[in-house]
Amino acid sequence: MAAARPARDPQPDHEDELMATTTASLRINGDRLWDRLMTLAQIGATQAGGVNRQALSDEEIAAWRQVIAWAEASGLVASTDDAGNLFITLRGSDPGALPLLSGSHLDSQPTGGKFDGVYGVAAALEVLTVLAEQGLRPRCDVVAVAWMNEEGSRFAPGMMGSEIFAGVRELAVLREVRDAAGVTVGTALDALHAAFPALPRHRPGFAFGAYVEAHIEQGPVLEAAGATIGVVTGIQGKKTYEVELRGDKGHAGTLAMAERRDALAAFARIASALYADIGGHDALVKFTIGQLRIEPNAPSVVPERAVLRIDLRHPDAAVLNTLGARLVALCEAHAAPCEVHVRPLVDAPGNGFDAALQDSIEAAAHRLALPSLRLLSAAGHDARHMAPLAPSAMVFIPCRGGVSHAEHEWAEPAHVAAGANVLLQVLAARAGLD
Repeated sequence: MAAARPARDPQPDHEDELMATTTASLRINGDRLWDRLMTLAQIGATQAGGVNRQALSDEEIAAWRQVIAWAEASGLVASTDDAGNLFITLRGSDPGALPLLSGSHLDSQPTGGKFDGVYGVAAALEVLTVLAEQGLRPRCDVVAVAWMNEEGSRFAPGMMGSEIFAGVRELAVLREVRDAAGVTVGTALDALHAAFPALPRHRPGFAFGAYVEAHIEQGPVLEAAGATIGVVTGIQGKKTYEVELRGDKGHAGTLAMAERRDALAAFARIASALYADIGGHDALVKFTIGQLRIEPNAPSVVPERAVLRIDLRHPDAAVLNTLGARLVALCEAHAAPCEVHVRPLVDAPGNGFDAALQDSIEAAAHRLALPSLRLLSAAGHDARHMAPLAPSAMVFIPCRGGVSHAEHEWAEPAHVAAGANVLLQVLAARAGLD
């Protein structure tokens, strides 16, 4: 894992202490934050109580409208970039100071929950709203951001917006990516921008002083420990792949088994080998085949094509690389008589977060009498791509049963407010207040 970045805080220690005293009495409006989360949960609401608000969809456009309306009502400034990231800004007193960023994402899984991603955006917006209504002006701009396509459920890979912002991927290349219906990212992005013709727009990427992201844990550690605040030390590494198997169509009633080039049968062999070998490597590995498409997907036709998506994670970079190579070899070994093509989509090594920001989060939790715990994030987040650019950190709150990416995902209102209060303390102290 990469070492945590050194702190780059221009304020001397005695000013840090003074600022902590100044901001200690600040609190977010917990009822308003909860109401906003529940309002956003109705945009793309599913019958089972979850959310289907996928990237660059009509539902996400509606969520943008709501967030922008809330922001503008508080005198905040909304803007976007060519990559479809949304920025809400509270202007600072020093135009030369690097801005402070906080946020997450508004898109969800097809059967997602009410809190994943959107909590970080709503919490950041709440921090800006509190500062604005209290008449507290930060020295630098404080910016709430909603990154484009973090989930990768409609368009793969995920984290497109933060990767483009960070210069990890090229916008021109990602504009050509298609969803299952054949719609390109470029077409969907153009529709998003057309829906907000008056919104100021700029090129992706700009210098910033620090980034702090609030999020539900998406795991069981905090709840099991009785901790309200997670001080995230880093994010484990992740690789994703698209595996395509090609065979031949055939009549299910006439083609002999020995003569078949059955893409689904090849998938079954490969899946069995991968789960046994990769999935059983050790207790820390996370291996998932999360998507499978079959063609022609007809009951009496031998499948000629299968496309699967694989998600592989491990906190040890060396182990992750070894397993990735092993994965490709197993796919090639078990595909015959079909052809196989393995395409890497994401190769994200583990990263550490800024030590000084971790200390600030822990100190804020202590001042607020909130039990905290340091832990590694098992899930990936946009903060991964901010960490190489500036001091970055994450604030976790528990989610019931550790459940996420599911319609029954849940976070307690008290925890939602607690995490946002910690975020408020950290951002206010970092930004300075006039």
